[in-house]
Amino acid sequence: MNQTHVAARPPAPDDARGPRTTRQWVILAVAAVVLAALCLVAGRWQWNRYESREAEIDLIENNWSAPAVPVDEILPGPGAVVPDSDIWRPVELEGHYVTDATVLLRNRPVAGRNGYHVLVPFETRLPDGQEIVLVVNRGTVPLGRDARGPDAVPDAPSGDVTVVVSLRADEPPSDRGAQPGQVQAISTAQVLAAGPDGAGWAEGRTVGAYGALRSEQPAPDVALATLPKPDTDPGSHLSYAFQWAIFALGAVGGYIVLWRRERGALRGENVSAGDLLLASGEVSDGEGVRARKAPKERRRSAEDEEDALIESQLR
Repeated sequence: MNQTHVAARPPAPDDARGPRTTRQWVILAVAAVVLAALCLVAGRWQWNRYESREAEIDLIENNWSAPAVPVDEILPGPGAVVPDSDIWRPVELEGHYVTDATVLLRNRPVAGRNGYHVLVPFETRLPDGQEIVLVVNRGTVPLGRDARGPDAVPDAPSGDVTVVVSLRADEPPSDRGAQPGQVQAISTAQVLAAGPDGAGWAEGRTVGAYGALRSEQPAPDVALATLPKPDTDPGSHLSYAFQWAIFALGAVGGYIVLWRRERGALRGENVSAGDLLLASGEVSDGEGVRARKAPKERRRSAEDEEDALIESQLR
């Protein structure tokens, strides 16, 4: 008697996962809400930065193009501080540079080029007889051969000079060290203290501001590289704010889609209309008529041939 051994087929792997429990859904919901909240916080932060930048751009555009006014209209005397609304406002001063107190500002690139800003105190007398000392940023000079300082610093015009500067708020003092005669911030106190004679000669006459040079008459013998117009690029804060809002919606929407898919699967709704169409074999004949497509003959596998052989022997 011939004995035919039938190879046992391995059971089909069970890849199906059971439905999520209520606890799992609650954990997913909390995670989605927390993620959405964090995205909204980041979006709000970017929105605030966008609004601050827009306000700064409006201030620059309004004040930069405004006509120059006498300096005493904004800085009426020693100790005065430039108001926020007048930053970048052009003012006119008549007086003279204190060239012996020239100081260099380091580590402040302009348009991607390294160099030194030339800071020179300017003395002027106001109409009421008071005197003030205002630090003027006259422009930049390139790095020297050893990068510790410039090769040369052109002199400012001597004698009586009329200058037009854009007012800037005094910067906070820097705690970083610098070479003698150099500073890391345009802080009036630090700039004057870095000069060869210290800050004593200007005591009681300084103001809480400095000026970015726009023009000077008479012109100097050797001009410095002029300071550029302030940057008015709004940046990417607005687009980032919208991106974070989309991420927040995606976190909540992803949870809803996942929940609906699983609920649909439990009701047997996980098969799409396209899947049913392919399974039925119906196709369009090109004229709008539906026809049943003959199923393709499946190639017989080795197991199919073995089953057929067994069935023929048992008949």
